[in-house]
Order: sequence, then C-alpha cells, then structure tokens
Amino acid sequence: MEALDLARWQFGITTVYHFILVPLTIGLSALVAIMQTAWYRTGNEKWLRLTKFYGKLLLINFALGVATGIVQEFQFGMNWSEYSRYVGDIFGAPLAMEALIAFFLESTFLGLWIFGWDKLPRGVHLATIWALAIGSTLSAYFIIAANSWMQHPVGAVFNPETGRAEMKSIVDVLTNTTALVAFPHVISTAFLVAGTFVCGIAVFWMVKKARADKTDADLPMYRTAARFGAWVMIVSGIGILITGDEQAKLMFQQQPIKMAAAEALCESEQPAAFSILSIGHLGATDCNDVKTLIKIPGFLSFLATGDWNAEVTGLNQLQPQYAERYGATDANGNEIHYQPNLLITYWSFRLMIGLAVFSAALALAVLWFTRKQRAADQRWLGGLALVSLPMPFLAASFGWIFTEMGRQPFVVAPNPTGSDQIFLLTTFGVSTAVSAGLVLTSMITFTLVYAVLGVFWFRLIHRYAVEGAPQVEPPPHPDEVDASRPLSFAY
Repeated sequence: MEALDLARWQFGITTVYHFILVPLTIGLSALVAIMQTAWYRTGNEKWLRLTKFYGKLLLINFALGVATGIVQEFQFGMNWSEYSRYVGDIFGAPLAMEALIAFFLESTFLGLWIFGWDKLPRGVHLATIWALAIGSTLSAYFIIAANSWMQHPVGAVFNPETGRAEMKSIVDVLTNTTALVAFPHVISTAFLVAGTFVCGIAVFWMVKKARADKTDADLPMYRTAARFGAWVMIVSGIGILITGDEQAKLMFQQQPIKMAAAEALCESEQPAAFSILSIGHLGATDCNDVKTLIKIPGFLSFLATGDWNAEVTGLNQLQPQYAERYGATDANGNEIHYQPNLLITYWSFRLMIGLAVFSAALALAVLWFTRKQRAADQRWLGGLALVSLPMPFLAASFGWIFTEMGRQPFVVAPNPTGSDQIFLLTTFGVSTAVSAGLVLTSMITFTLVYAVLGVFWFRLIHRYAVEGAPQVEPPPHPDEVDASRPLSFAY
C-alpha cells in the first residue's frame, strides 16, 4: 500500500474508535445531570443511587474518550500535513475553540463534580454536572463546525499566491448551514446512544431481580431508570427522523453525488425510487453492475426534495458534470473518478438506519411491559436489552463512515454555490514527507494500543455495570465536613 492508503486506514481506525465513545459521553452527561436534578428536587434516594451508578460509568467513558481524541489532532500535522497547510487557517479555528472553551468546561467541572460531593453546596455541585454537559455539547458543535467546512466550505477565499484557503469570516464558518443541520442530528443520536445505555442496563437488572424476587426493594429504582431511558430513546428517535430528513435534502443540494451513491442511483430518474435492496460485485466501482431488487417508487425524490415527482440525477450523469467543473484528470494525467465507493456508501447508510431499530423495539417494549407500576420479568426482554446495547454505537459509527466516505475523492468537497477554487482531493492532502513505512508503523502501534484500551474500557464498564447501583448515604452538608482534610475521590 502507498502512504495515502495507509494514512486513510489509520485515520479511519482511530476515528471510528474515538467516535464510539463520544456520543455516550455527550448524551450520558446530560442524563446524569437530569438524574441528579431529580434527586436535588425530590430528595428521593433512588435518584442519588442512579446518579452515582451511571456517573461512574460516565467517568470511565470520558477518560477513554479524552485519551483517544488527542491522537486525532496530531494526525493532521503528521500524515496529512499538505491538508493542514491548505485548510489550517480555517480548520484550526473551531478546533482551538473546542479546546479552549468546551474542553476547559468539561475537564474543570468534571473535576469539581468528582471531588465536590461533600465540599460544595448541593446547588453549586449540581451546577457542575450541568456545566460538564454543556461543555460536552459545545465540544460537539465546534467539531461539527470544523467537519462541516470540509463538507461545504464557506467563509473563506482562495489565495492563488499561497495556494491556500484563507479565513474570511469565522461567523460564516460557525453558522455554516451544514453544521446547523448536522448538529441537532448528532446530538439526537448521542441521546439515543445514552438512552439505550441507561435503559438496557436498567432492564437487565430489573428482569434479573424480578425473576428472583418480585418484592426486591431495588425494583422500583431500576424500573424508573428503564422507563427514563425508554422515553429518552423515543424523543431522540423522533429528533433523528426529523433532522435526518433535513440532512438528506441539504445533502442533495450540496453533495448530489453522495446522495446518488447512497441509493446506488446510476441513471437519473423522475420520479426516483428509494432502493431497499441492491446487489453487485463487492468492491466494484462500475455503477452499471448494480441491480436493484426492492424499491419504493418516488420515495427518493421525496427524501431529496420533498417532491414525490422530482428528478434525481444519477451517478452516470454526475460524473461528467464534476469532471467538467473540477477537472477530468489529476496532476499525473490519471482520470479522476468522482463517484464514492458504492459498497461502503450504500450499506453504511442502511446499517446506520437499520441498527437503530433495536433501540425503538426496546423502548416500546419497556414502556408497554412496565406500565401501571409493574416491573417486567420476561427473560426475552432482558435478552433484547443486552442485544440492543451496542446497536446505536454501531449505527452512529456507520453514520460517520457514510458521511466521510461519501465525500470522497474530496477531502474538502467543493461548495456548488461558492468559490470553485476551494476544494482539495484526498490524494493531494497526504504528507509528502512521511513514508509508507512510517505510516504503517504508527498505524500498527495505534491499533494495538487502542485494542488494549478497548479491552480495559469494556472490562471496566462491564465490571461496574454488573455490580449494580450501590447503596449510598446522602453526602453530608459542607458545613459538617472538616474543610482541611485532603480531597478524596467520590467513588
């Protein structure tokens, strides 16, 4: 493999691993804040136990997320130095804001929350977990703003003397339409991940204890957590449907070839059908090889434009349009194929949608079987809860893969309504100073390190999840605590 292929694999491996952890941190920090707020308002001990229980799992996930996130930014300056040279003036700004504002909030108030249980007044301590949740959400926005600039560059001009894209307006970058539409979709997804996590673990415990003893004192607590997580899944699922529809229509305007690849639409259609199942040779790039077996007439037209009879342009018509506008050959005289990888874009799009069905099934089952203060004891429900736990993580990862792979062969996709000069092919973004051997070495190293971290993450999450919600005493009032004693870890 060449350095470009290895650099892409390394970035994909490390980013997917990091992105598995991020949605849970964003969603769970808000859910733990809601649980603590419920304890603060009602004084009910079950909410304090749930706050401590899921708060401990949040800390484990947060720590691993920070460790894996640092590597991401180093790669821009190492394997992708040509890309950094081209976009550094714009791309670095939201990343710096993420570090200076959002990560500052997250790390500072996480520390205050951990060590402040018996040091801070309860209202102030409650504010720290909300500050952590706000910091996590802000962090997501700045990262999405940076990524959205690559999907749809705005607020910049091309300087022909330096050969770089240069900042024109940070406001335009932060209010990019792509970011404004992607942000609520990502946040809704984060709440779906966290809601499934809370509900799945609570259902496992509820079924286990109900089958052993229906008078168990912990059953009402786990039932409450299960229904809380189920309602979060229902609300976030509706949010995903609405924001996903908005994203599809914006994608049709800004990246029509990604939309066509996601549907394996080879020839333009009016009205265009939505493909449920298409087949072709694995790895094939020839669009004519694809055969659609099951489809919904007119639905793709509606997804793309809101009109059931609108025309959607196919890949075979878009390729010459892109070639005419952005060039038919690269610097080496090779033909540029603007069509993204059909296999990855087509199936990652469907896996993103299909895997989320598990969360919907779990939410509806939990709300039905736990109504009227009942605690469900069906073994199959416990099994469904465990199977559903990893599904939204995988769905979110496939969504990210679709977003990034559908942009290829561009690393900075052109803005069809902006400057034709601001775009960058992936092949020109890789570093010319890093050899394939060096990239291979770092890729193997990071993959092994991440594999070890993944084992530790799973073992820690599993260990504390199977211990269940601990018995806790309400923290003493700060006035009753010796202020001179050393800080101690809350758990």
